[in-house]
Amino acid sequence: GVVGEVLIKYHPFGNNFVAELLEEEGAEVILPDFMGFVKFMATHKITFNNLLNTNKTSSKISKAAIKIIDILEKDLKTALANSKKNYLPPCDIWHLENKVKDVLSIGNQTGEGWFLTAEMIEYIEHGIPNIICVQPFACLPNHVVGKGVIKTIREKYPQANISPVDYDPGASEANQANRIKLLMTVAKDNLNIKQKHKKAIDLENKTEK
Repeated sequence: GVVGEVLIKYHPFGNNFVAELLEEEGAEVILPDFMGFVKFMATHKITFNNLLNTNKTSSKISKAAIKIIDILEKDLKTALANSKKNYLPPCDIWHLENKVKDVLSIGNQTGEGWFLTAEMIEYIEHGIPNIICVQPFACLPNHVVGKGVIKTIREKYPQANISPVDYDPGASEANQANRIKLLMTVAKDNLNIKQKHKKAIDLENKTEK
């Protein structure tokens, strides 16, 4: 799974073709749907109204916008659910907002805000515990809601394997590649342990029968 600053996350020139590097290391790369970020932006006015009792009209408009997006995504959700290929479904922004409250305040809205953390939780809940957090150098909001929450997420989800990677013109590509390869090494080791555990359970069940 890839999370982080919205441009770096999606643009291959910004992240030095991180998806290709991950695939070369044997990973299946998953990117979150872009409309999730749009829904997050729409929650801003709603949160302002809930916390500060302001912008009531803007709050109502934002709620309506999210409902419209959800309606437009209804057929997409059905198609993905029926595909039986375990595609990541379009995000339920209210579910993510509720889940992230145990980690940080939804008042964190600068940059990708709490949504960056929520994307990590969404991945983990859908069986994608290996995550790269890509971010521009010195982007403080993303460092706070990216790097700053990793320890808490690992406490909440012990299977989480998260690696933050900084991207800026002066950053070493070798360093970026090494961090990614280290994450992949841990991911493969965890997968081997999981497969051995499953084999042991299957063998025990056969013996009991």
